[in-house]
Amino acid sequence: MINHNVSYLQLLKSSAYSFVLKAILISYKSLIFMRSIKENNPTMDITASSVITSKPTTPLEQIIANKHEKVIYCYDEPTGLKAIVAIHNTVLGPALGGVRIWNYAQEEDALVDVLRLSRGMTYKAAIAGLDLGGGKAVLIGDASKIKTEAHLRKYGKFIEELNGSYITAPDVNTTMHDMVHIAKETQYVVGLPSLQEGRGDPSPLTAYGTYMGLKAAAQKAYGSDSLQGKKIGVEGVGKVGSSLVSHLCKENAAVYVTDIDPTRLAAVAKQYSVQPIQPDVFYDLEMDIYAPCALGATINDQTIQRLKCQIIAGAANNQLADETQHGRMLLEKGIIYAPDFLISAGGVINVHTEFYGSYNLELAYQQVEQIYEICLDILNKSAQEHTPSQEVAMCLAEQRINALRNAQPA
Repeated sequence: MINHNVSYLQLLKSSAYSFVLKAILISYKSLIFMRSIKENNPTMDITASSVITSKPTTPLEQIIANKHEKVIYCYDEPTGLKAIVAIHNTVLGPALGGVRIWNYAQEEDALVDVLRLSRGMTYKAAIAGLDLGGGKAVLIGDASKIKTEAHLRKYGKFIEELNGSYITAPDVNTTMHDMVHIAKETQYVVGLPSLQEGRGDPSPLTAYGTYMGLKAAAQKAYGSDSLQGKKIGVEGVGKVGSSLVSHLCKENAAVYVTDIDPTRLAAVAKQYSVQPIQPDVFYDLEMDIYAPCALGATINDQTIQRLKCQIIAGAANNQLADETQHGRMLLEKGIIYAPDFLISAGGVINVHTEFYGSYNLELAYQQVEQIYEICLDILNKSAQEHTPSQEVAMCLAEQRINALRNAQPA
């Protein structure tokens, strides 16, 4: 929220001025643009296909092209908070998604990230059968500098003002302990520690769901879901990646790990007695299964040419740099791809039960195990129709959303 006590001259001098001005201009342009279209075409359905005919370049065009319901910028001068919240779709229920802290090179990168992530959450909740929509938030800055109680509580106040249209949760560089500070200012937060009546860290269930998806992909590729002896490369060994490594080691897989944090890489390699690989040569490794569990867009023109694997199945969001192009490239190359938003749905399944107040850990794990059959069905359909698995999964999710949208009164 803009601090109205700041003078115009102070705002001009502020390093955050461009962020605030951009947010105001986007909101103003959005209002005028939508009004103009409706006045000239009163019966027109404003969708990506009807408004954007070329590749979106401006922030407003990106918002419309991705069919977001709402994108909100937040700025607070005393704490230095700069945040973007993207609410993609709320047909199935309130938007839920994690808040990540990241030091983006430029603000445009933050917008692209939050738009893609929130859209992915819509598909994740829909295909998992949850009564939730898709949303996401990003806090812009260096986590080691800005992750303070004041910063997080100000973010919590901002979320409270959205009146439940978005529910926040842990994500990259945020933990269940950070949610405690946020919860001091808003009721719309999940992923809290059990001592605060939450259900703790959702990452173990995210990893378990990824493990289920990985086994389903193995069943499709090899006729058996056993991972014993399979060479599996795990990229990113944070909370989810390291938990996935634990599952793989219990099956006696040959596990290779990489991470941009050398200290974390060494610690996980030692803990699980697995082979560490430097990030710059990881994609050239001969492996059966590649499990991306770090940031998105690691499957792109360059890496697809380098990868030597039969399966890609990991927990990272938005793994395909270009959903259409790179999904098709994997299909043509004969690589089985387990849709990321499906097999990483374990965490949101966990916090879904927390939000609706009917939490049962055993039931949560049973729900997550259903990812196996859903994934296998999608991979079979993909093979039969020669259609990228990501497209098959997205179509199934959209069918559920559209069925409910069409059933609602106008």
